[in-house]
Amino acid sequence: ECILSGIMSVNGKKVLHMDRNPYYGGESSSITPLEELYKRFQLLEGPPESMGRGRDWNVDLIPKFLMANGQLVKMLLYTEVTRYLDFKVVEGSFVYKGGKIYKVPSTETEALASNLMGMFEKRRFRKFLVFVANFDENDPKTFEGVDPQTTSMRDVYRKFDLGQDVIDFTGHALALYRTDDYLDQPCLETINRIKLYSESLARYGKSPYLYPLYGLGELPQGFARLSAIYGGTYMLNKPVDDIIMENGKVVGVKSEGEVARCKQLICDPSYIPDRVRKAGQVIRIICILSHPIKNTNDANSCQIIIPQNQVNRKSDIYVCMISYAHNVAAQGKYIAIASTTVETTDPEKEVEPALELLEPIDQKFVAISDLYEPIDDGCESQVFCSCSYDATTHFETTCNDIKDIYKRMAGMAFDFENMKRKQNDVFGEAEQ
Repeated sequence: ECILSGIMSVNGKKVLHMDRNPYYGGESSSITPLEELYKRFQLLEGPPESMGRGRDWNVDLIPKFLMANGQLVKMLLYTEVTRYLDFKVVEGSFVYKGGKIYKVPSTETEALASNLMGMFEKRRFRKFLVFVANFDENDPKTFEGVDPQTTSMRDVYRKFDLGQDVIDFTGHALALYRTDDYLDQPCLETINRIKLYSESLARYGKSPYLYPLYGLGELPQGFARLSAIYGGTYMLNKPVDDIIMENGKVVGVKSEGEVARCKQLICDPSYIPDRVRKAGQVIRIICILSHPIKNTNDANSCQIIIPQNQVNRKSDIYVCMISYAHNVAAQGKYIAIASTTVETTDPEKEVEPALELLEPIDQKFVAISDLYEPIDDGCESQVFCSCSYDATTHFETTCNDIKDIYKRMAGMAFDFENMKRKQNDVFGEAEQ
């Protein structure tokens, strides 16, 4: 919502942004000080002395990383919200196989040195990576007999004779799919996802992910500032009492006895329970550790993906780890968050394989959230609702939702270049 209010303000729309919370960003905020997190999870005794100063903590409720070459970074660059943020590259991406974790190989050199596969498999995988890197959907010479619109990804894997383990980490740790449904879909999307991973990795070398200093709560604040520069108005601590409709269209929002009139409304599912349906649940367990995760070369930040096949599930389990190096925890402390889509009636048991990798754990905070999605596209009512944040550990799915809402509201696709031109009108051309 904050990103959309920023983009809409840049596009010359008049924006009023109301939030019932006293802070920006709703669910995607970072909680500080640490005492507040304990309160939120009803742990009345509060944090022990060993946790250091409460103010040194900024704990994300919903952990996500940014793909270095992904859509959110493009939005940040084009809207120049990067002025308000500092990023650090995440130190490594790992994948789980047979109870152990391995670094995800994503360059030819790494692929040849990786313990994830045998020697002949490595050669075949390298060939596959070269094919993906050279693939250009506008140049049939690069297809090597693959049709991007009709050949399934399963057939592409077969063409390169890749084994199940390699398919697992390619689909889940490089293309970042949560399930195996993609195998029978046209391969273009998967090839583009692997390209995005490799290109993001090429920018910084250690991993393709970035993370903002002081936590993700900085992102909505950055876009809120952008909105304000372009004349948007923000109201925090503002309860929404009613959404006023006339002839099936939204005409205003009632709050504390006053009505703010509007032609279009964007909100998250919690504001319109009667216009959304439940689409599942996500479990997230926030763990505070006093040590880096084993077998990650003592990285002070990393991501671990546990492919569903490895633990007999339908959806992957993710672990995001950040630490004092990102100004989100006290000195020498680490925050690891395990999350997955709930599949059984005992969700905590489902994330056990992830928790085993994190032992010993100083303190756990368990959150199970319902996932909601809008029941209609909003074109008739002009009420546009976002989807709840899913279990993935990066922002690509969220950006797709943002672009989709933009398209339904503006009647045309979101154009990055166009954003750039509007910026130049206001700020003047960049100094050459």
